[in-house]
Amino acid sequence: MLFRSTAQAAGPNAVGIIMTGMGDDGARGLLEMHQTGALTIAQDEQTCVVYGMPKEAVKLGGVDAVVGLPRIPELVTQAPTRLAYKRLHGASVPG
Repeated sequence: MLFRSTAQAAGPNAVGIIMTGMGDDGARGLLEMHQTGALTIAQDEQTCVVYGMPKEAVKLGGVDAVVGLPRIPELVTQAPTRLAYKRLHGASVPG
């Protein structure tokens, strides 16, 4: 519900991060955010305790970047630049 609400309320101005966990409900919500133009980030398998939820988000195609836990704050601080790039080019900034 959080990601779905964010997609509706903030759309392309939002950042969604999916981290370790089981299931796919969050992955579906993150996909909705991705489809509205939000920046979406998933924690990588190597740093997850349980790679279920991030894996599902990647499988659904709702993730702009898959990074290790230590890199997530870096991407969040780059969010304004990454969102602007995504709006202009229809794709996320590599890396």
